[in-house]
Amino acid sequence: MTCVELCSGYEMPLIGLGTWQSKAGDVKTAVKAAINCGYRLLDCAYIYGNEAEVGEALAEVFSEGTVQREEIFVVSKLWNTCHHPDDVRPSLQESLDRLKLKYIDLYLIHWPTAYKRGSDLFPQDDKGETIYEDIYYMDTWRELEKCVDDGLIRSIGLSNFNSQQLQDVLDNCRIKPAALEIEVHPFLQQHKLVEFCQQRHVAVIAYSSFGSPERPLVCRAAGSDKPVLEDETLKSIGARHGVSVAQVIVRWLYQRGVVAIPKSVTPARIQQNREIFGFALTDDEMAEIKSLDRNVRLIAPVVERNGVKELRDKAAPYFPFHIEF
Repeated sequence: MTCVELCSGYEMPLIGLGTWQSKAGDVKTAVKAAINCGYRLLDCAYIYGNEAEVGEALAEVFSEGTVQREEIFVVSKLWNTCHHPDDVRPSLQESLDRLKLKYIDLYLIHWPTAYKRGSDLFPQDDKGETIYEDIYYMDTWRELEKCVDDGLIRSIGLSNFNSQQLQDVLDNCRIKPAALEIEVHPFLQQHKLVEFCQQRHVAVIAYSSFGSPERPLVCRAAGSDKPVLEDETLKSIGARHGVSVAQVIVRWLYQRGVVAIPKSVTPARIQQNREIFGFALTDDEMAEIKSLDRNVRLIAPVVERNGVKELRDKAAPYFPFHIEF
């Protein structure tokens, strides 16, 4: 099994290339290297700021005949400043134009919280506080459904929503969410949420599955500074199979039926991250990894005031989670 069947009827590959934090000048090479070694899933977003370069790479591999458009599954996401129904389609069209595509395979609402409309992607008041708008995500969702009707999107889904919010969408939607993208790694395994999704035929995509060691300071919500990739248990499991810790993590996600989108711009690592079909984790090894779960969230919008960290968006309408520091 190399794909998961979505409730929309389309198939999404279980392993793809993540593009968050991929710097300008590196993304194009990374995307082409990934496609050349067999990747067929690309995870993108408006806020990543590199969709134009991804689009250049796609245009080249299509024109070169390396792959056809139908063979590539592209994910993108609607940013927080574009939740107003009037802004949904224009923002989607911007991503389509940058990616040089006529349709996006899976389009996600990036966060359930909405920021003030406008060109400022992180709007703030004169005190440096984020400016929010109280826009119900179902109003946003209904516009996405219309975009599916018009052929601009094949499947729609969510990102960073909690189980209650997901159920709310399921209860009120016309077109069912096909996927939920959330933070999943050995220190934050999200078993209940993953099971919740899979029971409802909502695919789960794991971001920051290696712990995102290069994550920006504004996202550092870690309760532990120990890097995921340096965990001794994961190293031991990798040594038994003659593989890297990264490969162990991707294989662990694969065996859970969770889509992995590891980010790299190094062609050798991009290829290695996908080479997880020559070994399998035993039940005991899966249990070993399960024991590493600390419920530690590494990615969250964070501010620091007087030396104390707190969630930046905790007071925002529809903010999805709360964490302890």
